[in-house]
Amino acid sequence: MRLPIVIAGLFSLAIFAGPASGNGGGGGGGGGGISAPSASASAYDPAADYLRGIEALKASDYKAAQKAFRSVLSAVPRDANANYLAGLAASGAGDNKRAAGYFEKATKYDPNLVGAYRQLGVVKARLGDGAAAAAARDVLVGKLAACGDTCANAAELTAGIAEVDAAITAGPQARLDLRLPEAFASAVGGDQAYLAAVSLINERRYEEAITSLEAARRDFGAHPDILTYLGFANRKLGRFDAAEGYYRAALAIAPDHRGALEYDGELKVERGDIAGARRNLARLESACVFGCYEAEELRRWIASGRAPAA
Repeated sequence: MRLPIVIAGLFSLAIFAGPASGNGGGGGGGGGGISAPSASASAYDPAADYLRGIEALKASDYKAAQKAFRSVLSAVPRDANANYLAGLAASGAGDNKRAAGYFEKATKYDPNLVGAYRQLGVVKARLGDGAAAAAARDVLVGKLAACGDTCANAAELTAGIAEVDAAITAGPQARLDLRLPEAFASAVGGDQAYLAAVSLINERRYEEAITSLEAARRDFGAHPDILTYLGFANRKLGRFDAAEGYYRAALAIAPDHRGALEYDGELKVERGDIAGARRNLARLESACVFGCYEAEELRRWIASGRAPAA
């Protein structure tokens, strides 16, 4: 099955790829391979503004970046990456107080976002709040102690600690480093990460797939296809609350997204919420005027009253 064109011109490496057929994936009804999360038009595309914001940051156009990320966060306020990048834009525009708020939200929604703690420590120091800056530094120190000197992000943590230390010493004159981290700056990397995630899901390597999907989300933002696959992978790992959150986020952006409606309906069946699954089916039937695979799969789940056997 051909993967949908999810972001025109950027998922160029993924548009002809798709989940394998057969019994490898265990999704989309349980019997065959998973179906690609069908894209549907949304009233607003936060991924497009996310990309505009990244380009504006690259160009040091902080006013345009702020505008773009504010629009993104109006649709997905709990997106850690968008909050982090909005903080960079606010810092570049000289609004340290607003930047601190964005960085705090980024660390709340993704406690592993090292750059957000680093930037939070720096802007707090610039605001004269040495205690808050030290608290951000302490988090980085704790993370380094927990993972050791040889962990994957040891260098990033060490550099972050040193940067916050320097900021605490400099106080309001602390230096800002507004360079866009490499992890956020490569569309080709996002293509590759998304392709890798599809393959990993077909191989039932869901934890690794989540890592790849998060990498794709750093590059492309909160696209409903990425969110739907994040929901699917978390659901297969038994993390039902997390999966539900991703499906809801996808449907908030694209209410008729067929993949999200199907998979969310399947999750409802697994949780015993048959009435909720039927509501999803009704929405699918309304969106699929001439019928669609996703509606048929969800109908099969509902008829069985449980997840169909693989």
